[in-house]
Amino acid sequence: MNLAIFDLDNTLIGGDSDYLWGEFLVEKNLVDAELYKHENQRFYDEYKTGTLDINEFLEFSLAPLSQYSMEQLNELHQQFMNSKITSIWLTKAEALLEKHRKQNNFLLIITATNHFVTSPIARKLGVDDIIATMPEQINRRYTGKVTGIPCFQQGKVERLSQWLKDKNHSLDGSYFYSDSYNDLPLLLEVSHPIAVDPDEKLQQHALENNWSVISLRDTKS
Repeated sequence: MNLAIFDLDNTLIGGDSDYLWGEFLVEKNLVDAELYKHENQRFYDEYKTGTLDINEFLEFSLAPLSQYSMEQLNELHQQFMNSKITSIWLTKAEALLEKHRKQNNFLLIITATNHFVTSPIARKLGVDDIIATMPEQINRRYTGKVTGIPCFQQGKVERLSQWLKDKNHSLDGSYFYSDSYNDLPLLLEVSHPIAVDPDEKLQQHALENNWSVISLRDTKS
């Protein structure tokens, strides 16, 4: 059973769930709107340019989770799915997942966005497992801190390496689909790296190395 690995944000969905969660919190007046909106945009811009300090970002993005019970957060997440995620759902992404399903591949999402935000999206997509940045929990409440290695850049390689050992899988014949140059460390590890609606730097690297480049956006061919 070969691995088919997928980035989530701007790959399987047509937007960034981390950024959109921040927008959702602002719109619901659950955070200091002006400050949070400014910082949310700053971190997203830094992510796109490859200059993001992941630890600084996680300190910012995980803090609101510590303010609410798990029940409250789950209710908020359902509202978030309805208001932010449904509108960026990609039918071509669902078709790609189904293609790999029929090939009896193991479907794995690996994402820098935290597990609270992404795990319900992964369930809706019907994948077999997800590796995401893990927010720390104590007594069923988030602490606002991260536990383990953030699943970002080289951290994706490290987290996947541990997962492979735990699950007895290998990267032989593996695929990895991503839009972001931040994922180059992992793209270089798999058998079939595939750029999906890539950013400019990944597009250039993919073309120079004869990687497949595809689009899952419904508005593109």
